[in-house]
Amino acid sequence: MIVTRGFTRRRAADDRLPPGQYREDDFPVLSAGPTPHTPLDRWDLTVTGAVERELRFTWDELRALPVERPQVDIHCVTTWSKLDTHWAGVSVDALLEAARPRGGYVLAVCDGGYTTNLPLEDVTGGRAWIAYEFEGSPLAPEHGGPARLLVPHLYFWKSAKWVRGLVVRERDERGFWEELGYHDRGDPWLEQRYQGD
Repeated sequence: MIVTRGFTRRRAADDRLPPGQYREDDFPVLSAGPTPHTPLDRWDLTVTGAVERELRFTWDELRALPVERPQVDIHCVTTWSKLDTHWAGVSVDALLEAARPRGGYVLAVCDGGYTTNLPLEDVTGGRAWIAYEFEGSPLAPEHGGPARLLVPHLYFWKSAKWVRGLVVRERDERGFWEELGYHDRGDPWLEQRYQGD
């Protein structure tokens, strides 16, 4: 039997690294546009769309919600992975439980016009947070501060920087990078980088 190189998955040297990824100790900064700097007294987060109850949180209201402190590995579609990162934030489960979604998808909406789409099951079940601290410090603007969506089991473009809203949808609606050809889901273990992967 002949096996063509293109039809085999590359195994990483470290079992914690998805195929095709390398370990990065730094935290590279990648953005599609300029870094927003929204003053905290004008920042808010909304949960809208196909929900029974629309929600709006000011910065202080978000920070008053129960905090979770996930330790997770993160994987960028550009092939770097950073292991054992420490975050603090609010579980997306808590926000959606209060809003009572009626749809099966979420569109994350961010400062600067960036959006990304996710199935509801990828942001529930303890798999996603609105993160506002990284490694014990407030999340820096270049890394998505004051708050970003954190969905560590998917490629990091799904962990949208500068998040300002979660819009629940009955049908999937592609976000910024997905419209430009990136995969709708983005599972690093399946190397779902681009449409058709």
